[in-house]
Amino acid sequence: MTHSSSRAWIRHGVIALTSIFIAAGCSSLPSDSTQPAPVVATQAGAQIQFERLYNSSDYAARGVGPTRWLADGSGYTVLENATDGGQDLVRYHPETQQRTLLVAAADLRPSTDAEPLSIADYSWSEDGQKLLIFTNTKRSWRTHTLGDYWVFDLTTKQLQQLGGNAEPSTLQFAKFDPQAKRVAYVMKNNIYVEELASKRITALTKDGNDTIVNGTFDWVNEEEFFLRDGFRWSPDGQSIAYWQLDTAGTPLFTMINNTDSLYPTLKQFPYPKVGETNAAMRIGVMPASGGNTTWMNVPGDPRQHYLVRMQWAGNSDSLLIQQLTRSQAVNTVFLANANSGAVQKLLDETTESWAEYVDDVQFIDEGSAFTWLSERSGFRHLYVVQRDTGRLRTITRGQWDVIEVLQINPASGWVYFIASPDTPLERYLFRASLDGSGKLERLTPAQPGTHSYQLSADANYAVHTFSDIDTMPVVDMIKLPEHQSLRIIKDNESAQQNFDQLQRGDFEFFQVAAQDGLLLDGFLIKPADFDPSKKYPILFYVYGEPWGQTVSNSWGGERFLFHNYLAQQGYLVASIDNRGTRSPRGYEWRRSIYQQLGVVTVRDQHDALQAMLERWSFIDADRVGIWGHSGGGSQTLNALFRYPESYHLGMALAPVPDLTLYDTIYQERYSGLLPEAAASYRETSALTHAANLQGKLLLVHGTGDDNVHFQGSERLVNELIKHGKQFDYFAYPNRSHGIYEGAGTTLHLRTMMAEFLQEHLPAGAR
Repeated sequence: MTHSSSRAWIRHGVIALTSIFIAAGCSSLPSDSTQPAPVVATQAGAQIQFERLYNSSDYAARGVGPTRWLADGSGYTVLENATDGGQDLVRYHPETQQRTLLVAAADLRPSTDAEPLSIADYSWSEDGQKLLIFTNTKRSWRTHTLGDYWVFDLTTKQLQQLGGNAEPSTLQFAKFDPQAKRVAYVMKNNIYVEELASKRITALTKDGNDTIVNGTFDWVNEEEFFLRDGFRWSPDGQSIAYWQLDTAGTPLFTMINNTDSLYPTLKQFPYPKVGETNAAMRIGVMPASGGNTTWMNVPGDPRQHYLVRMQWAGNSDSLLIQQLTRSQAVNTVFLANANSGAVQKLLDETTESWAEYVDDVQFIDEGSAFTWLSERSGFRHLYVVQRDTGRLRTITRGQWDVIEVLQINPASGWVYFIASPDTPLERYLFRASLDGSGKLERLTPAQPGTHSYQLSADANYAVHTFSDIDTMPVVDMIKLPEHQSLRIIKDNESAQQNFDQLQRGDFEFFQVAAQDGLLLDGFLIKPADFDPSKKYPILFYVYGEPWGQTVSNSWGGERFLFHNYLAQQGYLVASIDNRGTRSPRGYEWRRSIYQQLGVVTVRDQHDALQAMLERWSFIDADRVGIWGHSGGGSQTLNALFRYPESYHLGMALAPVPDLTLYDTIYQERYSGLLPEAAASYRETSALTHAANLQGKLLLVHGTGDDNVHFQGSERLVNELIKHGKQFDYFAYPNRSHGIYEGAGTTLHLRTMMAEFLQEHLPAGAR
């Protein structure tokens, strides 16, 4: 049910440029509008055709990437299709846009008669003279972390495959050492170091097997903590710090594949459901040349705590480790001696719900301090922590959240971050002084919408992406701090023109009050031929859980186009962000749903519906539907079952009807531990209230969903049958959580949803 977020990150001497588009009290802060203006679209235009929407690229907004800023400031690199096949690696100067071919596709042929390598990802050595290429990838758990690695030397033009005689697509997380003379990687749960000159491979760990995992992670840590790459070179290249997991005792989940062979096949993997045994985690340091591991003596039962983050602490002698309790109510920061394993507690974040771990830690002031994000003021803000005392110095302050830290630049004295103090619907670039003076500057001009950035190492330039509800992402190169646009990189002009030609009704953002007066953000799409004197059916799109925000002034992609299709058919389409969603509205907003998923979340949705019915007479109270996917599927079920008189139709895709069936890390974070929270789990699970179903339900799930397991929907089916409830049910064979694999799947799913709506919640005005 989680959604990973994109971050700018420094690695291998470059700053990575992600190509993911966001879909999603300080007197010096500039103030603009508090709400984006309504978007009014043309009423004349073309109809959306599903075949064109799902079987062509006519409406597809494309990004750029994978791209990398070079550490020396000479420009950024991108992959471009070569005329004779393969991909050229090209450098552009950020200001002059001078183009330099660094690596030709022809140079990346493993042999004279072979095709050039297909590059899935790449990274540079710190001196920019060697290129590490990731290719021939396949999924490990839910992401493509397995593959082959090659090193290309720009000086000698030599191409070298890593791993010796390793099986294809078995290497993970290859990284140059600081001197670019060796590469470390994981293979079959062990860590190896390979010398580039001699091709000698040294196994640093040898105990990796089905249950002992070195340098990488199990399913649940990858999914919920985004822990994948599980080792770190020391700054001097002499040591490697790494995680080791012991998954023995974690129950195995079994999935059946009925479609890919004559007889069914089984897949098993450790998956700890609520209350079950977690993997034991520990962190060690070993010589990069081979030898014994020194384990860090972090206190606490390793199966009742999570070691969520680890990094070298500004030198090669110590590590900074973040440890969460199993309940995740406390995040403790330890400084660990890499030579002895001794640890010292520096600070902790203690809550009555869940504490956040921090990704954006950077050591400054010659290693004597580090940066930290905390919600202790009631809002997420940046601090500097003194290494020797744990004392905090405030960098940002006010009744607004730091959404994402992009770069901390000690040389210039600035930290660059994304925030939106005046409205949670938008995103802008700010910078603040690291000296604690409170100096704060907004760098994004007054252009309402969502702005994302990938900064150069010196923060003098950035790849800037802008979108709003009516504008597909536009990517340009800008100069900072003046935010001067130097060149358009990607404008998606053709897709934008196709979108602009569509028949569309009015779109508007609005706010309504919940029963306790709290204002909730929403959007409303009206039919193109809208007549306010008539009544229209309304369909709500819901997510409602802590990992999503559905109401934002940003390009909405396929789902937004699907909603516009429904509006063309004669539906009102709306969405509400209830409290608890990932909206930058402070600590209390986000934590108010602790142990109340499915209760407070859906109460807010119902309150919003009632307020909208009072405000707008054109909403037909007898034709109200709701739909959602994953956590949104769960909230859809709760809305149907808890407020059966108000919601007449629901479409629940890949839901979690019984919260005890989901994984420990996510569900215990928001719902508490068993047995103490047993009553809360019963009350917040949709399964408990299934007998109340009155409206029409479409239940959809993929049988190959390794995230939200198909068994949850099967349990719900049994419960509905027990109570004599009729409903529609569709299982997509061997599809995963996204329900997209296989030719025609998305088109089939959206067609089924549209037809279900038309049959049971007829479109059009009355």
